[in-house]
Amino acid sequence: MHHHRDLCERAVSPLEIAAGLEAHGLTDRTAARYRHRDVFALAEELYARTPARPAGSAVAVPPPPGPDTEARAGWTLLALLPGAACLATAGLLLVTEGALGGGARATVIVTGALLACLALRFCLARGPLRAPEGAGRAGMYACWLLSFAVYGEELIAQVVSGGPDGPWEAAPAPLLGLTAAVAPAAWCAHFFTVQAHRKLTGSRALEEFGAGVRPLLLAAVVLFLCALLPLLFLADLGLGGTGTPVSAAALGVLLFLARLLAAHGLPEPGTVALAAACAVEAAAPALVLAGRLPGLEPLARPVHALVAAGGPGAVPALACGAAALGLLLHASAALSRASAHTHPHTGA
Repeated sequence: MHHHRDLCERAVSPLEIAAGLEAHGLTDRTAARYRHRDVFALAEELYARTPARPAGSAVAVPPPPGPDTEARAGWTLLALLPGAACLATAGLLLVTEGALGGGARATVIVTGALLACLALRFCLARGPLRAPEGAGRAGMYACWLLSFAVYGEELIAQVVSGGPDGPWEAAPAPLLGLTAAVAPAAWCAHFFTVQAHRKLTGSRALEEFGAGVRPLLLAAVVLFLCALLPLLFLADLGLGGTGTPVSAAALGVLLFLARLLAAHGLPEPGTVALAAACAVEAAAPALVLAGRLPGLEPLARPVHALVAAGGPGAVPALACGAAALGLLLHASAALSRASAHTHPHTGA
């Protein structure tokens, strides 16, 4: 009680103390030393033994996520704006094809990209995708991954075939589909936050909460993927593409998990996963180019074999898919801890 006095005095429920003890590394084995069956039982006694706080000194506790219709409408509207900006830009380019010169089309593209970035910034500042502690360097890595989704397959194809020997042809369909999926991502994050909070308030032990929240995380990821895939297919169909958006889907899941962790106060794992995917995507063309030097031919063989098996899109698919899988495994452990759900959220 003396060591965790501030935590006990601030707490408004035993579960809040349990989450704090868990965050400080206390386990059920530690609780057994104090003759309690688990951390939650220990937290109940600490809560009961803590003297009442003086009147007027209570700390304001953020309300749990609830059905605030006005707030939900606000962040839903913001989440629709990035996709709307990209869709309007793509539509304008299609309608004016052949009528605008290269400079005018470049101006339209740059303007649309700026509007989409501005809308995404507003979107990530509110609602269930807001990161209370910031997202660190994740934004820089996300920009690389999105740029590679647009130009990366053409770059890989040219490098593998002996290039690069010309301008890279852009493939904007993944970017359009991913920006349109921001709204489903916000709703899936909202679903996870609300349901996890209900599990938290209804659980009598930390193990019970962890066992209940892991299926919720998997359900949120599956729901997001079910919304993302049709959007990617429609974007690819609308822009005249014929590719299978496996790499874009893997990137979407990776970005969703990274942001979900950041929204629960855990930005570092997502940043590491994004950086790892960037490193793999950058290493692929570098290895092919290095393999052209005398004696270094073996360096390029893995990339050539991967492209021969799955095409140029296999490189970003492998990079983002492996990073997303690793991040999902980490998130299933990190987000099953009660301490990950004690941060204030604006996902009402």
